[in-house]
Amino acid sequence: MSVNQWMSLLGLANRARKVTSGEELTIKEIRNGKAKLILLSADASINTAKKVTDKCKSYHVPYKLVPNREMLGQAIGKEARVVVAVLDVGFAKKLKSLLD
Repeated sequence: MSVNQWMSLLGLANRARKVTSGEELTIKEIRNGKAKLILLSADASINTAKKVTDKCKSYHVPYKLVPNREMLGQAIGKEARVVVAVLDVGFAKKLKSLLD
């Protein structure tokens, strides 16, 4: 996994307004069926991780773990973020392949 590649692509998706960050907004996008991929930081709290992964499983939304919240926030040009939803199929597919 190339750190620079997935972070750059996530930044591009953010500039294209195809990204939502934050736990509540992300869960709302999963419920609405708009989220195509969820990026969850590996250092998320147990409760947050369980809530997000359970929601992903029940709505059949794929999710990937990223190393930490600082990297996730930095990729979208904000402070530390625990969870991010990608709302575009193309970005989601490419990010998934980069994070595998």
